[in-house]
Amino acid sequence: MIAAKAQLIEAAARGEAGAVSSLLSVCQPDLKRFARRTCSTTEDAEDAVQIALWQLYRKIGALRTAATFATWMFRIVERECYRLFRLRSKAEDLDELAPQDMPAAAAVPTDLRLDLVRAMERLTPPYREVLLLRDVHELTAPEVAAQLGLSLEAVKSRLHRARAQVREHLMASGYWMKDGALEPRSFEVNKDA
Repeated sequence: MIAAKAQLIEAAARGEAGAVSSLLSVCQPDLKRFARRTCSTTEDAEDAVQIALWQLYRKIGALRTAATFATWMFRIVERECYRLFRLRSKAEDLDELAPQDMPAAAAVPTDLRLDLVRAMERLTPPYREVLLLRDVHELTAPEVAAQLGLSLEAVKSRLHRARAQVREHLMASGYWMKDGALEPRSFEVNKDA
């Protein structure tokens, strides 16, 4: 990949026709070698390379200097290998448990599930996307930022707003007042403090 000439990298960053596809084919062998050494399985290595190439395709225009290109690409592969390893480890840990030892999920009332789905459907796509990746797929905020091509601050802001909107919808739906389950909290501000 170091052999990928600085001129080709700069041409791809400028968006010149054919430069990005040439850069993708030049980088792929080096990324595959690195991924095979870094990832725990062959499948993870292939997935990590595909993610890295996709990031290259999407974000090459944001690259400021050609000198940082190789580090950037290898770092993407390394992070992806680690993320895939963590996901695989969690799945294997649960696979090793006997059915009677599996942790029981708390029963979520159907009303709450329906209200939650409705609340998430009402979110605008950017907020819904961040909320799903972070809270449902359990990616870390930096992983969400990398996957969506956003800054970490943007992810945190969207996540905060999405959760607030979902909370408002759930409170407005009256779920918490059904069957006298919970009384709404009233927060008083102490003016003397």
